[in-house]
Amino acid sequence: MKALKHFITITKHRHKVISHCKKAGILWQGLRHDLSKYSPTEFLTGAKHYLGTRSPNEAEREEYGYSKAWLHHKGRNRHHFEYWTDYCPKTRRVEPVRMPYNYVAEMFCDRIAASKIYNKDAYTDAHPLAYFERSKATRFIHPDTSADLEELLVMLKEKGEKETFAYLKKKVKEYKKSSK
Repeated sequence: MKALKHFITITKHRHKVISHCKKAGILWQGLRHDLSKYSPTEFLTGAKHYLGTRSPNEAEREEYGYSKAWLHHKGRNRHHFEYWTDYCPKTRRVEPVRMPYNYVAEMFCDRIAASKIYNKDAYTDAHPLAYFERSKATRFIHPDTSADLEELLVMLKEKGEKETFAYLKKKVKEYKKSSK
């Protein structure tokens, strides 16, 4: 039963992300979003630790001290800022790298969808920003990526989805033109 509930949850989430990515002008990214969640490494963990109110990776982390499913997921999905780290020869440390804007856009879509799935009818446009702010001090993210995401989350809270997605679609289009 947990496997079916997990499947339904991740599929609902994916469909919401696809819908949001379409509004942001990155439909192709939306169609490929989170396909790794259906792989055995991620799906079996998700089914075993299914909670319905938060990520099963959190429960796996509590049990083992780390989440194998999350390590698998973040290494394959570029819309997670955790994917964007690399060794810096100057500092001789692993450091966050600025995310390309189209992946920031997908991350934004992902966060809204996750907030909607987990908060259900209680969801408001303030939820994704509140979630972002709770872990801001401990996040290992490039400052420009953090600022890009926060700008969108604040706009969502203050101006709503329609205006924020119109703005985001324009920014994505500008980014695509400038990166050719």
